Amino acid sequence: MYKQNCDVNQIEFSKEDEVISFKCELQENLQKAMKEFLEEHPNWDQYRIIQAAIAGFLLQKGFQNRDLTRLYIGNMFTMNFKD
Repeated sequence: MYKQNCDVNQIEFSKEDEVISFKCELQENLQKAMKEFLEEHPNWDQYRIIQAAIAGFLLQKGFQNRDLTRLYIGNMFTMNFKD
């Protein structure tokens, strides 16, 4: 079985906004696909892809949260919902 190697570091910026950074090894085929996508879509970056993917997954699994929905839509359509 494939074992994920992930390190998680939590950095608190304010009481409202919290950013958690993590390092995670990706399977080679996933990394290649992401690299090809980024080369074809320069307005995206790896962080935006990961955020959109996680938010989309959680929404598909039935997690209902307004902030999560705003994050997903913002990443998919290059919108910034700070307020």
